[in-house]
Amino acid sequence: MSASFPAVMQQRIEEKLNHALAPHYISVVNESSQHNVPAGSETHFKVVVVSETFAGMRPVARHRHMYTLLADELAGGVHALALHTYTPDEWNHSQGGVNPSPRCHGGGK
Repeated sequence: MSASFPAVMQQRIEEKLNHALAPHYISVVNESSQHNVPAGSETHFKVVVVSETFAGMRPVARHRHMYTLLADELAGGVHALALHTYTPDEWNHSQGGVNPSPRCHGGGK
């Protein structure tokens, strides 16, 4: 990412999730450069969050909760979120492993 394009949306997402979920671990990666979007875009993100908040929630409920937390960002330019949500026990069991994002199949990338 060019220095002329600050990571505003990425920072906003991180701050919101840190505040709302008090995560044990969080990773927000801007994957926009892997898609057919202008340089410096912040439209495609991979989010990994480990939080006690997810205890007792099924995956669909976790994703719905994340969509609610990030409703403004989704309405304001974020096109895609790859969500990986774990409880601390699940994260420890997976040994922190997250599958890589698939390659973009659209737009000539």
